[in-house]
Amino acid sequence: MLVYPGFDPVALELGPLKVRWYGLTYLVAFAVAWWLARRRAAQPGSTWKVTDVDDFLFFAMLGVILGGRIGYTLFYGMEFWLQDPLYLLRVWEGGMSFHGGLIGVLVALALFAKRRGRRVADVFDFAAALPGIGILAVRVGNFINGELWGRPGDVPWAMLVDGVARHPTQLYEALLEGALLAAVLWWFTSKPRPQWAPAGLFLVMYASGRLIVEFWRLPDAHIGYLAGGWLTMGHVLTLPMLLAGVALLLMAYRRNVPSGNRITA
Repeated sequence: MLVYPGFDPVALELGPLKVRWYGLTYLVAFAVAWWLARRRAAQPGSTWKVTDVDDFLFFAMLGVILGGRIGYTLFYGMEFWLQDPLYLLRVWEGGMSFHGGLIGVLVALALFAKRRGRRVADVFDFAAALPGIGILAVRVGNFINGELWGRPGDVPWAMLVDGVARHPTQLYEALLEGALLAAVLWWFTSKPRPQWAPAGLFLVMYASGRLIVEFWRLPDAHIGYLAGGWLTMGHVLTLPMLLAGVALLLMAYRRNVPSGNRITA
């Protein structure tokens, strides 16, 4: 058993301004995604220009931030918003939803595709390999914040938190939804794949990791378990992702339409 060190969530104080580690992890996520996107765009045969990446990332950032906050309010904080409509705007108090951020990104990148005259499928496939390291960074931010803990456990790596040994489910997610997803998707997209296959694999891998971890992760205290002492809001929101990912992979390999992200001979 390990003892949770109890990190200070504030990384830096500049007068009244407090810079939090959690906010810095989002900056890391966006910076790494930008760097990876530029690397992929610069590869021989790519139909993307390096100059396309800045516009692409701007749309993606808006989708993540707006979708993540609105999604958290709708999925996890509706009662707070009904009591105080300005709750939605107080981002500094915390509360971002991955599922809301994903919906926001899909909408934003669809608009980007329309603006640039690209097929939506190609834009989604290009994006699929980029967020893994960012997800890892944000989950580490959750760990630093001391939030999203798991159930009590007696595994050697359990963390002693407030006198209770708990599963560090933030780190489980960092490994499964972050590091593993990033490595597999980068490898998978390094070669030509059928259209929709990278996007489908992203959904399957993220959803599989999240669904597994949800069995150990504690639900939000004000929501609790939805049924059976195990079903969480995370399960409910993630299962459609898994089904959609499987459907996209099956469609991709049945149709076998070449991706528009690479020049084909």
